[in-house]
Amino acid sequence: MKSIKSIFRILGPGLISGAADDDPSGIATYSQGGAQFGLGILWLALFQYPLMTAIQEMCARIGLVTGSGLIGVIKRRYSKKTVLPVISLLLIANTINIGADIGAMGATVQLLVPQIPTIVVTICFTVFILSTEIFISYRSYAKLLKYITMALLAYVVTAIIVTQNWPEVLVATIVPHFNLTPSFAMMFVALFGTTISPYLFFWQASEEAEEEVLKNKIGEIGSGKPRVTKRDLRLMREDNAIGMALSQIIMWFIIITVANTLHVNNITDIQTADQAAKALEPLVHNFPNSGKIAEFLFAMGIIGTGLLAIPVLAGSSAYAISEGLGWKQGLSKKFKQAKAFYLTIIISTVIGLWINLANVDPIKALIYAAVINGMVAVPLLVMVMKIANDKKALGKKTNGKLSNVLGWLTTAIMGVAALFMISTWLIH
Repeated sequence: MKSIKSIFRILGPGLISGAADDDPSGIATYSQGGAQFGLGILWLALFQYPLMTAIQEMCARIGLVTGSGLIGVIKRRYSKKTVLPVISLLLIANTINIGADIGAMGATVQLLVPQIPTIVVTICFTVFILSTEIFISYRSYAKLLKYITMALLAYVVTAIIVTQNWPEVLVATIVPHFNLTPSFAMMFVALFGTTISPYLFFWQASEEAEEEVLKNKIGEIGSGKPRVTKRDLRLMREDNAIGMALSQIIMWFIIITVANTLHVNNITDIQTADQAAKALEPLVHNFPNSGKIAEFLFAMGIIGTGLLAIPVLAGSSAYAISEGLGWKQGLSKKFKQAKAFYLTIIISTVIGLWINLANVDPIKALIYAAVINGMVAVPLLVMVMKIANDKKALGKKTNGKLSNVLGWLTTAIMGVAALFMISTWLIH
């Protein structure tokens, strides 16, 4: 059995992708789902794991084998008429997600320090994120943030404290539950959209390619195919499997926590950060000012995951547009070496901040961002599947039968769910 130290040594893009997957949008969506449907959506945590693992493994393999990000490979396979709409969809979805995440971070700070205006907090977060992404290596930055995101373990402990109905939880984890209503359809799409997110496709492929640059296997992202060994593929798959497992375990515990605290007390529609934070109160109910402590834990989870995810969102946009337009790219480069790349990060983050200044409920905005991701993911998944089976691009390292089954199943489920959601909106 591998030691914990040796396991951590292999973790890289997969772990960061899995951690970033539990961003503020994910926390809000899982919380709203648990409040609204109780344990009825718990089965999705287990059901989504092999699907998201298969999709992210394909994206990682494409980056690892080709030495390019997804857009670089798409550009070689398809015309500009295809590439530009893909980049546009990603930029729109990512920018909305950035705005929603910044808004949620500002709202949670107001729980702790209501005297500070939200606008001041959101601007400060934006400046901090941009400064660290430009002047500090993301690898070092991510290591620091992993400690902050440990606040999400509060959901694990709270779930253990408040849950008495473990047999019911286990049944709900295994047995699918459906509800043919517009609200369930929207939540279904949101849960898939926040879990199997387009920005993670692009991010992980580009980061795998960037790893090859750091190992001196290639000079630049997209400059050539690195030599990839069976060991490289095995380590990438282990990293990916662990990262995706972390993401789904946190999702599972958040749903259990909220279902057994808010849902059972008939709080079924979370509209504010304060309501979402109440799910953590049982963890500290014997402490003085337990409500404030719960708010602090909730805020740390939202802030930590936001600080981790927003650079990933902006970075995936920058990788995509840089590859599409042939710019120098990479977080390993200095600002002077890749000005257009870093300017894309700055512009997309600032536009996200501007969107956030609109008078929009931050919790609702996070859920709508997840829905948009779910709809945008469908056409992108079709492209990922075709590339992952392209022998010209990947040689002998194309999809196996299981990857194809899981990949096309994911594409079909998300496509049908999006169509069903739209149809229910039209009917009602």
